[in-house]
Amino acid sequence: MAVHEIRIDPARTLAEEPATGHNRWHPDIPPILRVQPGDEVVMETRDAFDGQMGPDATLKTVGAPDLDVVHPLTGPVHIDGAKPGDLLEIEILDVEPADYGYTVQVPGFGFLRDVFPDPYIVRWHLSDGWATSPDLPGVRIPAAPFMGTIGLSPGHDTLARATAREQAAMERGGFVLPPSADGAIPRDPAIATRALRTIPPREQAGNVDIKQLGAGSRLYIPVDTPGALFSAGDAHYAQGDSETCGTAIEMRATLRVRFTVHSGEAAAKGIRGPRFARSDYWVAAPFAAPRAFYATTGMSVSRDGAVAAEDLTLAARNALLDMIDHLGERGWNRQQAYAICSVAVDLRVSQLVDVPSFLVSALLPEDIFAG
Repeated sequence: MAVHEIRIDPARTLAEEPATGHNRWHPDIPPILRVQPGDEVVMETRDAFDGQMGPDATLKTVGAPDLDVVHPLTGPVHIDGAKPGDLLEIEILDVEPADYGYTVQVPGFGFLRDVFPDPYIVRWHLSDGWATSPDLPGVRIPAAPFMGTIGLSPGHDTLARATAREQAAMERGGFVLPPSADGAIPRDPAIATRALRTIPPREQAGNVDIKQLGAGSRLYIPVDTPGALFSAGDAHYAQGDSETCGTAIEMRATLRVRFTVHSGEAAAKGIRGPRFARSDYWVAAPFAAPRAFYATTGMSVSRDGAVAAEDLTLAARNALLDMIDHLGERGWNRQQAYAICSVAVDLRVSQLVDVPSFLVSALLPEDIFAG
């Protein structure tokens, strides 16, 4: 077993150091490292906005960021012997946080973007297992670091299918970032004009934002191209369910992983998307299942009383809007409340069976107010 390292210069953007990574998905992006199954890789990663939201960022920057550079990923890493139809097991050994993080509300982005049109930023100090911020006095968020974007390259056929379905979604009015060479790394036009953006998760994972994928988890992804081509970035110090405002506590980080190839397993079992597992709590037990909490609920019924049968999105929106109202009763302004929801509130589906209305609960752990 060998240990390999990929180091970056945190003072430089990906565009200034393109040999360290990429910000698009495409099977022809050349690997920057080749390893054997069983090897460990230590890789430094950039934050989701590639340095735009540093400690001195202004609301002008938050209001009009360059989305073409989201998300800078470190990689790809070629795992020798991995081939389409295999299942790659990624054992997450460690995610070491930086000391600065941020949560931003970018206009036009996020789950409640129609309700929150104005830019906002929370700057976090990350230390001793907690995130604290003068922008949210009295709040402290426990560390639960993980990679928001982690995955493998799609193969050419999967890339074509994903491009077609996302184009169709955009034509129906969905929020889609289509292929674009603007800001793309690598810059090679043959790749940049066709490569997938990193915003949505796909069959080979990617921007999954699964907060349980911290150290101790095992992520399983079907291999779709020779060598698997593993990459990661977009680290989060902590996140609530759903990353409500579009960002968690974003940060740079150092990831340590180990790879195992399960030959032919994805093909044999028909595994078409990522799976994950772990054998202990993903965070300290009191935060995995809060002992003290306050919860609001939302049904799939609009505010004017119309039923939207089996609409989980509407139920979740209603639960979150009621939680934002509750936090307002406790003294927070609405943008502060929206940020708290994004980094600390869990969404629990309480009812899926009864038709026409679903029920979703938004659960706020009271221990975050202990600081």
